[in-house]
Amino acid sequence: MKSDSQEVRGSLPGPSRRQVLQLGGLGALSLGLPSSLAAGPTRPAPRRKIQACMLLFYYGGPSHLDTWDVKPNAPAEVRGEFRPISTSVPGLRVGEHLPKVARVMNRLAVLRAMHHPMRNHNSAAVEALCGRTPLKGDLELLADDPNSFPCLGSTLSYLLPAESPLPAHVALPHVMYNVVVLPGQNAGFLGSTYNPFQVTHDPNAPDFRVSELVPPGDVTSERLVRREELRHRVARPTTDGLPRTRTTDALYERAFGLLRSEAVRRAFDLGKENPRLRDRYGRTKHGQSVLLARRLVEAGVRCVSVYDQIHNGPDNWDTHDNGFGRLRDRLLPPADQALAALVEDLADRGLLDSTLVVWTGEFGRTPKINAQGGRDHWPDCFSVVLAGGGVKGGAVHGASDKIGAFPDADGITPGDLAATLFWRFGLDPATELRDLTDRPYRLAEGTPLTGLFT
Repeated sequence: MKSDSQEVRGSLPGPSRRQVLQLGGLGALSLGLPSSLAAGPTRPAPRRKIQACMLLFYYGGPSHLDTWDVKPNAPAEVRGEFRPISTSVPGLRVGEHLPKVARVMNRLAVLRAMHHPMRNHNSAAVEALCGRTPLKGDLELLADDPNSFPCLGSTLSYLLPAESPLPAHVALPHVMYNVVVLPGQNAGFLGSTYNPFQVTHDPNAPDFRVSELVPPGDVTSERLVRREELRHRVARPTTDGLPRTRTTDALYERAFGLLRSEAVRRAFDLGKENPRLRDRYGRTKHGQSVLLARRLVEAGVRCVSVYDQIHNGPDNWDTHDNGFGRLRDRLLPPADQALAALVEDLADRGLLDSTLVVWTGEFGRTPKINAQGGRDHWPDCFSVVLAGGGVKGGAVHGASDKIGAFPDADGITPGDLAATLFWRFGLDPATELRDLTDRPYRLAEGTPLTGLFT
């Protein structure tokens, strides 16, 4: 290991004694920063760091060929039923069922040559949500694996902790595989302290509320304070140095902080939004989830992950059969409406430059349409879309071949996307993380796409 390498130990917050010695004493700690960040980046930091990110994740695998990378000159069994339409960027076309997004393409960038090796949903989701190839196959991924890779939002929570009662990372409204949180959606080896605050209620429901933020009916604010004081008196001291003790204390503190905070309750209260704005996002579970994500970012949440559709739901993006009908009638309209409204809304509020929006699934779909009128899993080439965060609007990075099967130019990986995200927050992708077995990992395995940003 190089002497100037940077290190953060999973589930053990704060610098090790060796790190302090490497950095020349306590000077690095005087700023209140982890020593891994105080050593100085190996790559120039962005001129303007972002403050938040929003991940819009379409579990199941949206078809790139029917959305962002249409192939009108390909054979019929590849090009499919949808025609391309013009956008606000001359020469840049998208699928016909993205008409609202087409109007704001001048604020988006399309990455058309994303690829990775994982061909099944869950392992591919780990790849996409963590920026690295999982060490286990799909059937071996376990919900309770404490040494799995942390998702991007949890890593940000670890390195850039929340400065208010608001959670640093919120996920909503689904967990990807029914009610089971699999690796890729949680903090993994960083520890449960850095798991996202998970909302599973439907923000479009008339009675939507986050029950975790509401004390039981007989618990007044005064009684809540007394309970917190009692816990402090009876809890064992945290000076025993055990990570489990520190984790439990941190979870209790977070829970009490959420229950105490009026700012948290306001951020989650969609009833305070103008009904016309709610209509713009779409009165759907997805549309209102994206609107809630914007409210949370505006209130100060660092990262919000919006998961669209569960794996076994009737409207999932795993379009092996009747793909064009499902995309046309059920899947694309709410996604199109929500993304367009989000981009315009963030711009109107002056939040677009400081917030990076990522639109992605875990992979794309096969170039050739199958016998059931759908497309199958295809991680060899697919598209990701970025908005805000200083991205160059109207840009296209990379290209696929004539049938959208493989990268033809400037192929990139989820590791490159992760490195880009961390770099935009001012974090060095070379920062070193260590898992529970002390195995070292770079914060991100790829290279930031610096040329995509102003």
